Amino acid sequence: MRKLTVILTILAVFVAFQSSVFSQNKYIGKKGCVMCHSTEKAGKQGDIWQKSKHSQAYITLTTDKAKEIAKAKGIANPAEAKECLECHTLGKTVDASLLDSKFDIKEGVQCETCHGPGSGYKSMPVMKDKAKAIAAGLTDFKDPATIEAYCRTCHNEKSPTFKDFVFKERWELIKHPIPKSE
Repeated sequence: MRKLTVILTILAVFVAFQSSVFSQNKYIGKKGCVMCHSTEKAGKQGDIWQKSKHSQAYITLTTDKAKEIAKAKGIANPAEAKECLECHTLGKTVDASLLDSKFDIKEGVQCETCHGPGSGYKSMPVMKDKAKAIAAGLTDFKDPATIEAYCRTCHNEKSPTFKDFVFKERWELIKHPIPKSE
């Protein structure tokens, strides 16, 4: 009886481990988001992102200016340095097994940087029900103070190019609400 209990316990732990590993959401990349979030009905969220500096965040790391700043900090290549990539993209700062094959690091600060890996909530039936989307992994910030605190994890004095961060002004440039349906 004791052997059976041990075997069942090991089996339960194995199944739980396998389930958690295989059920983890993956980062699908902005292409998996913008196909639905660029419509009028969705508030043209993809377009707002595309016009933002977030969409260019990785590319800035490849500029001569970024290389000059990196060199002064003792960093060989800002486009490969974790301390730069942690705010300019998320593709090199998360476990590679969590990246879908379509995820492209060069897309910069993408939807999933703030909203979490999208494979679990990307489908239309899930996204149409906000509670289901949140249960499936969507991070949905409720209040401005939480949004500001999250933004400040990158927009802070740690950045060598930091300038005063006035959240209300910056939020106006990137906010992307879904219009109220009539």
